Amino acid sequence: MNTKLLIVYLLIINAATFIIFGLDKWKARHDRWRVPESVLMFLAIIGGSPAAILAMRTFHHKTNKNKFAFGIPIILFLQLSALIFYFCRLIIN
Repeated sequence: MNTKLLIVYLLIINAATFIIFGLDKWKARHDRWRVPESVLMFLAIIGGSPAAILAMRTFHHKTNKNKFAFGIPIILFLQLSALIFYFCRLIIN
């Protein structure tokens, strides 16, 4: 995989995740149609976990839900482990 492409992808998915978490918080406050929790969790799983954690802290959103409060940090840990493994393999090869 192209490292530059991976970095661009992660920047885009994290920006989108942060915006969508913020939008969902706004919708919650204004009694509007909400973004499903499955979508928020999916965004974290596909690479947006750093932004999900930042958005949770910034907007005080989903912080009392265990699947977010514990699940998102676990996802981030697994993703960071995978990135470390990926970059270590690049260095070794």
